Amino acid sequence: MKNQGFRSAYILIICLFVTFFSSVKSQSCKPSGEIRAKKPPTGTCDIENDSLCCIQGKLYTTYQCSPPVSQRTKAVLNLNSFEKGGDGGAPSKCDHKYHSDNTPVVALSTGWFNKQRRCLNNITIYGNGRSVEAMVVDECDSSMGCDSDHDYQPPCPNNIVVASRAVWEGLAVPLSQWGELDIFWSDA
Repeated sequence: MKNQGFRSAYILIICLFVTFFSSVKSQSCKPSGEIRAKKPPTGTCDIENDSLCCIQGKLYTTYQCSPPVSQRTKAVLNLNSFEKGGDGGAPSKCDHKYHSDNTPVVALSTGWFNKQRRCLNNITIYGNGRSVEAMVVDECDSSMGCDSDHDYQPPCPNNIVVASRAVWEGLAVPLSQWGELDIFWSDA
């Protein structure tokens, strides 16, 4: 009788592990495709803030998803200008406006942008031992790129929070270190 109880407990534990790892696997974000870049027309790719231009013939991975959001979602913070004429290109998707570099605003990777469901909501960004709130105003498109709509820049990775200068200043990151920073973020 004791053996049967042990066997039942063992089977239950196995089932729990299988369920847990299946759940973790189903939450992963896998690439959705690739884009082969064509040569951008001369003078069409803005390289402000160390932006990259698509390289002719190179394959770029695309994503429709981003890692799951939690209270401490790991991401990479990038720098962007949301001003007219800045490396952000067009007006922001959420409100069709440009935003001052002195305003804490961000763009999120496609999956986190969630079909504009986070538009004009605040997120809290944690980095450099500090935190700052910023409003979501745009998408950093992980599903497309290397065309005129994306300023001939590659698709964004699926784990990016692109921030204005005000966010970097709020996190007190030294100017010499601006560009890319490992952070955590959450919905505010």
